[in-house]
Amino acid sequence: RALGPAGPLRRFGLLRPSGDAPLDLDQELVLGPGVFEFLLGWGGDVGLLGHDPGEVAAPRVVLPVLSSDGLTRLGRALASGDVDLAGLWFPPPAGPPDGQLDAVRALAQAAGKPLRRLTSAVEDDLRIAAAVDAVLWIPVDDVPDETLVAALVRSRVPVCLTGLKPWRPASLLAARSYGELTIPSPDFQDRRAMWSAALPGLAGPLLEDLAVRYRMSGGELRAVASVAGAGARLAGDGQPVAEHVEPAIATVTRGRSGGAVQAILPRRGLDDLVLPGPQLTQIMEIASAFRAWPRIAETWGFARRSAHGGVKALFTGEPGTGKTMSAEIVTGMLGLELLKVDLAQVVSKWVGETEKNMETAFRRAEESHAVLLFDEADALFGKRGEVRHGTDRYANLEVGYLLQRLEASDGLIILTSNLKENIDPAFTRRFHFVVHFPRPGAAERRRLWRLAFPPEAPLAADVDFDVLARLDMTGAGITAAARTAALAAADATAASIGMRHVVRGVARQFHREARLLRPAELGPFAHLLDSEAP
Repeated sequence: RALGPAGPLRRFGLLRPSGDAPLDLDQELVLGPGVFEFLLGWGGDVGLLGHDPGEVAAPRVVLPVLSSDGLTRLGRALASGDVDLAGLWFPPPAGPPDGQLDAVRALAQAAGKPLRRLTSAVEDDLRIAAAVDAVLWIPVDDVPDETLVAALVRSRVPVCLTGLKPWRPASLLAARSYGELTIPSPDFQDRRAMWSAALPGLAGPLLEDLAVRYRMSGGELRAVASVAGAGARLAGDGQPVAEHVEPAIATVTRGRSGGAVQAILPRRGLDDLVLPGPQLTQIMEIASAFRAWPRIAETWGFARRSAHGGVKALFTGEPGTGKTMSAEIVTGMLGLELLKVDLAQVVSKWVGETEKNMETAFRRAEESHAVLLFDEADALFGKRGEVRHGTDRYANLEVGYLLQRLEASDGLIILTSNLKENIDPAFTRRFHFVVHFPRPGAAERRRLWRLAFPPEAPLAADVDFDVLARLDMTGAGITAAARTAALAAADATAASIGMRHVVRGVARQFHREARLLRPAELGPFAHLLDSEAP
């Protein structure tokens, strides 16, 4: 028995079959790679010498969210034989796949049985699970084939199915004793307990802040704890592990951009944002609302009165008025990552592809615990129209899907648009914040001009910000003009950036915007414009 397929020597690959044999008793066995050298004392990696690909280690600590009565009852039913097929389903917004692993581990522990996962040959996996009296775990997010169904119908090995959507073949349910459980996303109190279990040294305020901002799975929390611990040891300065949690979170969750999603690490702060008072207040309120929502939704009961969670904001205004920058600043205030959706790669002419690409973007933001930004969202969130052609019906279906997905998300989602009127009213009703960004006034433009030149930039004394503030320009236009002025000064090997360079930058910017810059607008510096005519 010890040398059979289910024996530990063969399960761990220390002995491997050589050639074919009519009976397993006649099977010739040879040592696995590296075993002979290890036995002779020539060294080797024990972890690579022996590995059971189907074995799933028992959890060191069962997460508090998975200690529910329902999961315990289902596990005991598996142990007693009252149930031999269990389904654990994770509806959106579900976390990373390792959240499913944690739940199956907790179920197997409640059943008092070891846990194994499906590898390649389902019948071999079932035989080994039967030999070691284990629960076999089968993820079904990729639709299984009929071979799997047929094998499970004949077998009586306890099996746990997991997935984002339930998979219930009628023939399988008829042949087995089936029980299932829907695993909800951890609420605020659950997340607080999970953070506390993973990092016992966290203090109250930090613990609550992390529970608000991050909806992490058990696997991610364990990774954060490991990276933070390594960071503390590497620093060697005696600081507690809590001081290294934020960098560890960034290491674990960020850098998952790709495809239609671009990751942006916020670099600018609230001091860089120039807006009128009411709009600036709203920007700060968005960050505060996102921090407060989990607490009032789950502790104060507002989730039961709301059709959707998370925080959704719409920024409207002309190009260059600070919409995208404000999204970056809100993200920085929350200490999160910003994921910007490239609509050119999302919108597809093929039926169903746009929804698929959108789902990928939403899932990536949820898995990265990031803020999702749809810049220039008019093309995707535009108004539904009357169905006159076949393509109109599919376009309206895309909008309907987006409405549902927007409601299902628990994160912070920001849309920007040049014209609020272009956005479908059904979306507008779902926004918690609608912020209009006007063109800057004279006072805002003066501050924008000062911010456009870094403190290190050698600015000449003749640069007149009062004159420049009278020019009707957006923040993006002012930044571009200042950059052009600096390039002109550097090209002329000037010791400083003078007013003549700034006028050149302004003239170039007006030309790019197809606008006419009149000399009278420059006051005493009108003569500098003569040499800058395009």
